[in-house]
Amino acid sequence: MMGIRQTIHKLTSNHVSIAPLVTFRLVFGLVMFASILRFWMNGWIEEQYIIPDFHFKYFGFYWVPELADWGYYLAFAVMALSALGIAFGAFYRVSSVLFFIAFTGIELIDATYYLNHYYFVSLVSFLLIFLPVHKALSVDVRLGLVKAANSVPALSINILKFQLGLVYFLAGLAKINADWLLHAMPLAIWLPAQDDFPIIGSFFQYKLTAFAFSWGGMVYDLFIPFVLLTKRFRWMGYAAVIGFHLITWSLFQIGMFPFIMIGATLIFFSPNFHQRLNSFFRVEPFDWNFSAASSYFSKPLRVALVMFVLVQVAFPLRHIVYPGNLFWHEQGYRFGWRVMLAEKAGYAQFKVEDKEGRKIYVDNRDFLTPVQEKMMSTQPDFLIQYAHFLKKHYINQNINADAVKADVFVTLNGRPSTQFIDPNTDLAAQEDGWVNKTWLLPFKADRI
Repeated sequence: MMGIRQTIHKLTSNHVSIAPLVTFRLVFGLVMFASILRFWMNGWIEEQYIIPDFHFKYFGFYWVPELADWGYYLAFAVMALSALGIAFGAFYRVSSVLFFIAFTGIELIDATYYLNHYYFVSLVSFLLIFLPVHKALSVDVRLGLVKAANSVPALSINILKFQLGLVYFLAGLAKINADWLLHAMPLAIWLPAQDDFPIIGSFFQYKLTAFAFSWGGMVYDLFIPFVLLTKRFRWMGYAAVIGFHLITWSLFQIGMFPFIMIGATLIFFSPNFHQRLNSFFRVEPFDWNFSAASSYFSKPLRVALVMFVLVQVAFPLRHIVYPGNLFWHEQGYRFGWRVMLAEKAGYAQFKVEDKEGRKIYVDNRDFLTPVQEKMMSTQPDFLIQYAHFLKKHYINQNINADAVKADVFVTLNGRPSTQFIDPNTDLAAQEDGWVNKTWLLPFKADRI
């Protein structure tokens, strides 16, 4: 028992050098700033938030308000400025809170564009609100807003290592499924389309290559956190991190996620490495000599962080309580670090009916963008939300909308398209939630 207590104390309360947090703060803030500028310059603010007449929501967050057109640009401007504030430790507490609220708030406005790395950024930015990452080599220290410190509780660093390691490990667990390991799906579909990739592109035509990538990706995700934790193999592990993420970035449209992970994973390196790194980039001189503890976590904050850890372990595993194939019904799919595990497409023909059986067939293009229609046709909660929207729309047009039904067909990982939901279900009468949706038809596990 004493050994366990000592280990817990070492991982949480022992004071260690602040140097890794300085690097993390700078890298995270600058990558976020670059990501926001990229999003703005590509015109995605208008495309994703202003042009659509309807936005899909996350369950429990229907209350998140949509913004005026100028409000979206203001939110992204706040994000950009607060990201720089995080990077340089300028008015840090205000910057970190503003960034978390603005970033997470924007992501909650439309679930169409859910990505694992957006969720990761929200979690990390939430943690950074409470961590003393601005107590060295920061604008706040220079202005005298906070007292400089060269040590922090080990929990400050280990909570970030935990979050990163969990992302990798759960992504590896998610790859342990028949389609990924036994059929190399969906990589067997995606890789042949990349045969113009430099040097190795010609090998993508062979299914053996897809199997190698599938199994290699699973092994990498499962074991890379433990490799990074070992001093002897850390550099080899980090080389694998760089190689893995640069290859996936080159092959697939996954935005800034690879660079977020490459930069964030530096947290696993020793304080001496980070001290040398700061010196290499000519950061102002700083006394790194370890001194007495100058920062601590209050008991309520320690309890809150423990709760955070428990939630992060349990929440991604909630899919276990739902029967059937997760990739088919997608109940409990989001927020589980399942990255690029399925090639899924659908077709949804909605019809609005009155009590006399008269029908109006809906052209989804009248209400949804192409991306929204694509995502809606395979995700049960979006089908419900869209049905409610349609019913309200037609009632406002003085048209009887007693029921909203749909013929939905979905294909998963190259299988023949099959019916996804019971076509007799009145989707407008369904309520979204965590209860199993019994009107979803069972998955037909045809051979690929």
